Amino acid sequence: MFVRAVYATGDPALLDTAIRSVNSEGRDLLEERPGYRGAGVFADRELGKLFTVSWWETEEARRNSDAVMRERRRGLLEPFAGTLAVAEYEAAVFHEVRHPRQGGGLRVTRMEFDPRDADLVVDTFRATVVPRSESLPGLAETTLLIDRERGRAMTGSLFLDRASLGASRAAVAGLRHAVSAKAHADVVGLEEFEVVHADVRFD
Repeated sequence: MFVRAVYATGDPALLDTAIRSVNSEGRDLLEERPGYRGAGVFADRELGKLFTVSWWETEEARRNSDAVMRERRRGLLEPFAGTLAVAEYEAAVFHEVRHPRQGGGLRVTRMEFDPRDADLVVDTFRATVVPRSESLPGLAETTLLIDRERGRAMTGSLFLDRASLGASRAAVAGLRHAVSAKAHADVVGLEEFEVVHADVRFD
């Protein structure tokens, strides 16, 4: 599976307009594209951040879809988006414990590493985070997205509700430290979002 992540920031008062546009017209556009396997929409309403992720069956499907989405993306996010960044990843690990739901919480951790250590990052995440995170109350899924060429990774821990997200912070801090040390990776970002929509199809 392959992923395109879009990260936009802007006026919090205009965020709901962008969410409605992404969840209606934006989702319709994605669903028309061959190889589309699902999407997630996440928001920080207080600071004015919108984070969307689309999932693709192959790298080619992701690349072909961007020819259409690139033309429409800015219009879908206006007038909210003051800044807009797009990144592409391989979905190296996707572990679903239970299906996520609207109103839950997402924690995103960004890491950088020597590209030569990409397999080490994946193996460490799979061996350390996946089994230990299953015991976290309210966990829905955990994911590792990786850009092997640039030495960048993004992990996502999705919880059924915001209370579970908050209660997990101490335990996840320990996991974050363990992965960083074992995989020789530097943590360069940590964010939390509200789950507006999350749905990925692997069958």
